[in-house]
Amino acid sequence: MSPLQFCCMAAVVILFFISLLGCSNSEEIPDVSSVKVSLDTRRLDLDLAKIDTNHISIGVQQLYQKYPDFLNFYLDTLMGFDIKGNYSDTAKGMQLGLKTFLTFKDYRGLFDSVAAHYPDTKEIDNRLTQGFQFMKHYFPKYEIPKIIYLVSGLHNWGAFTYESNKVGIGLDMFLGASYPFYNSVGLPEYLTTHRQAVYIPVAVFSTIYQDTHPFVPDNRSLLDMMIQKGKEQYFLTKIIPHTPDSVRLGYTSNQMDWCNANEVMVYNFFISQQLLYSKDGQKIYRYVFDGPTSVGMPAQSPGNIGTWMGLQIVKSYVQTHPSVTLQQLIEQHIDAQNFLQESKYKPR
Repeated sequence: MSPLQFCCMAAVVILFFISLLGCSNSEEIPDVSSVKVSLDTRRLDLDLAKIDTNHISIGVQQLYQKYPDFLNFYLDTLMGFDIKGNYSDTAKGMQLGLKTFLTFKDYRGLFDSVAAHYPDTKEIDNRLTQGFQFMKHYFPKYEIPKIIYLVSGLHNWGAFTYESNKVGIGLDMFLGASYPFYNSVGLPEYLTTHRQAVYIPVAVFSTIYQDTHPFVPDNRSLLDMMIQKGKEQYFLTKIIPHTPDSVRLGYTSNQMDWCNANEVMVYNFFISQQLLYSKDGQKIYRYVFDGPTSVGMPAQSPGNIGTWMGLQIVKSYVQTHPSVTLQQLIEQHIDAQNFLQESKYKPR
């Protein structure tokens, strides 16, 4: 090859990569480092564990000063202790509910496990702060909530909103897939992989999304539900963009690879089985809720595969309508069939 030929080929290669960069500009992650977010986080789990159970009334009254608009909700609604603001040492709810929770060896062990697993929450706080920076970027009027970490007694309260300005995070639901007591409370094996710290931002921002855009399955077609779920997942790609697809969706890496390699097969399955427009809950719910695998598909497939398919449709819609903002995408009301048509989605 002559020097001139080499230079020409090099120029072509350089132009090729420049064109690739140009095409990906619209998908670049925005710089939100200048967005100011001051995250207010509190460790109710640690504060509760410090109470002197011989003088529980004093301890709870002190807690109330720190959590005046959350403590009663936690004690009565979340934990069901039926204290109702009666913090007397002799009150039934205090003795049979809270004191038992703080002294029974299994619960005490749970508090100790959480404290050992999360001596601090700096890493989680940093990741949540970044997520809220993206929230402010896309939704400038959004008000950042307070974050309250707690122990829920393995009642499966991973993340939840309270009122309009608080998010509770049950750290006991994120003690790792190998935590032995998840099986004892009936948590399915396929969900234990979700019980790691890396899933906390997913749980938090999914909860925030669902608070204003709840999933509505009743009398909806599978396609409608897929698009609902797909919009939520697309929202998450924008708010926690550095989180891997497999984590956001709750899939294993192998399941994620299987989906990417079998997109055409999955879509054709829904078409051939006449499921896209079906409203038969017994047949279609399994494809938009977590499960060990998707019925009718190979064992390598994940459950909830309709959510992944919905995300592909939403992505195609956004690519076809580049002027649509994230807020417009979420809030617009287009029936599922028209949305699919306007997306020009073609499985690959």
